[in-house]
Amino acid sequence: MNEMMTGRVTSADGTSIAYDRSGVGPAVVLVHGAFTDKTHPTLCGVAAALAPWFTVFNYDRRGRGESGDTQPYAVEREIEDLSALIEAAGGSAMVFGGSSGAALALEATARNPAISRLAVWEPPYHVDDSAPSLSYDFASRLEILVRQGRRAEAAELFMVEAAEVPVETVTAMRAHSSWSGVEAIAHTLAYEAALMGPGNALPTELLTSITQPTLVLIGENSPAWMTNAGKSVAATVPRAVHRILEDETHNVAPQSLAPELLEFFIAI
Repeated sequence: MNEMMTGRVTSADGTSIAYDRSGVGPAVVLVHGAFTDKTHPTLCGVAAALAPWFTVFNYDRRGRGESGDTQPYAVEREIEDLSALIEAAGGSAMVFGGSSGAALALEATARNPAISRLAVWEPPYHVDDSAPSLSYDFASRLEILVRQGRRAEAAELFMVEAAEVPVETVTAMRAHSSWSGVEAIAHTLAYEAALMGPGNALPTELLTSITQPTLVLIGENSPAWMTNAGKSVAATVPRAVHRILEDETHNVAPQSLAPELLEFFIAI
């Protein structure tokens, strides 16, 4: 039965977290990254592909989509959100995280033994000089812009400095009708920066504490700094394996991602 159902869980601080559930079998939770929610085509495609074998929970992180956003924000609250979903899933789950959602999944896995297996896609840590240079006050700069009502500027700052999107591309995006959706979630960009930590530094101590089997995936055609980050994560997590998806970029296609996740998650 692959029919999708919607639901909510209440996190430890009372925040309501919305999710879509599909499939039957062992639980898998999907964790999205910046500028996205559970409706993102990649996550929806992965959920549909895994549903014949797993019960898939695809959720809106706090501040996005249909989930609440209790203040003040803290990374620990996002970890509690994921824990609440795992509890609702039966007390144990496998987890997939993409981009900054991969960093959240890694943080949660290090602290929660209820996560039995972890797969991540290109966590955007900065491990060498090929990565963008981010100021240590990047999160507070984003937060200040949003507080001042300058959401478009916050989104542009994140895109240009953290994601290396050319300024002219962002200018064109701002003229498109979809830009209103970008501005609507601009307040969560400071959350992403807080999650990644100052300078997006590799959290070596945290990664070495992860004992669960871990799959680290990167794209063959992704920027070098992202692939280098993935290799560093795989080399640091004790039980990690590393795969490169041919012809893929950071904006990975679900039809390439899903078979790798299926092979990894089914080997339990």
